Amino acid sequence: MQLNIGKICNLCCKHCHVQAGPHRKEYMSKEIMDDCLFVFKKHNFKTMDITGGAPEMIPNFEYLVAQSRKIAKEVIVRTNLCILLQEKYRHLIEFYKDNKVTIFCSLPFYTKETTDGIRGEGVYDSSIEVLKKLNSVGYGKDLTLNLVYNPDGAFLPDSQKYLENEYRKKLSEKYGIVFNNLFTITNNPIGRFGMSLYKKDHLKSYMLKLFNAYNEDTVEFLMCRNEINVSYDGYIFDCDFNQAIDLKINSNKIHISDYKNHNFSKRKIALGNHCYACTAGAGSS
Repeated sequence: MQLNIGKICNLCCKHCHVQAGPHRKEYMSKEIMDDCLFVFKKHNFKTMDITGGAPEMIPNFEYLVAQSRKIAKEVIVRTNLCILLQEKYRHLIEFYKDNKVTIFCSLPFYTKETTDGIRGEGVYDSSIEVLKKLNSVGYGKDLTLNLVYNPDGAFLPDSQKYLENEYRKKLSEKYGIVFNNLFTITNNPIGRFGMSLYKKDHLKSYMLKLFNAYNEDTVEFLMCRNEINVSYDGYIFDCDFNQAIDLKINSNKIHISDYKNHNFSKRKIALGNHCYACTAGAGSS
């Protein structure tokens, strides 16, 4: 179960498919969090995956993580790293350690120029500082620290294994930073990135690139096949990308509260042209 608990964020990244930022006000209420926790336990979900925006900025975030830890085999938090330098959130590094949270963090590239170009000036240096702090409490060693790569343009990622080796080498040599895994994510042609493509008249050519790179072998492992995604207001989607364009699940029961008293049934995954981003090349999921 993946929860997008709000669109409030301290950053305003160019590739953000949910268009999060400091100006956004939407966030998940404690009531809906409790509904998600109830349904999670009732239907024997295994992994709780918490994302945003910057999920740390959402009210009752720590409550959600702590309660999830009691019922989930694994609790994932997707963080932008630099939020953890702000005074209000610095304690969360220890909180994550104490709750054995698996951390997924976005670091678009291992160089300052590219990362700051995507995420904003100063983000790279802040991210490096936080990665060092995470390493100091056991992340990348005893606790899982995964990095996420995004291309800085309308092209597919290089080989995940190659990029992981490059990240590992560069970050270790320059900063002494260690991590567990790197995941490469293809930029999805929706949200801010999609709008940027449209304004530059590059949307059609990018979609054609994704279409021509379709790889049938990726389909078996798509995230939409083994998760549900819940929006801040409790509606259910097959993935976070579908949520971003309000493409709800194919069912007459579309809200998390519906499943407090009903079972999930087999259904067809809701598809759109943007799905080609997850099936292009080596896959992105």
